[in-house]
Amino acid sequence: MPIYEYQAEYPEKSCEYCNSGFEQLMKLSDPPVIQCPKCGNTVIKKISAPSVGSSKSGFDDRAKAAGFHKLKKLGKGEYEKTY
Repeated sequence: MPIYEYQAEYPEKSCEYCNSGFEQLMKLSDPPVIQCPKCGNTVIKKISAPSVGSSKSGFDDRAKAAGFHKLKKLGKGEYEKTY
């Protein structure tokens, strides 16, 4: 299920929760959130990039654990196995 980010449409009329922004775990079939769950003011959905891997080393660790190999190019047609 995707996580959607919402923020207050009118910051001057909102509470701290929606003014700073909040995340909502929702099914794709769920209707979009239009009001703050705490104060009831209007919120808008923020556009955000998906997070595929939190850090390069975390990705490398998971790939290594899954049995993948990483190669480093040394020269023309020459590669060195890093893991």
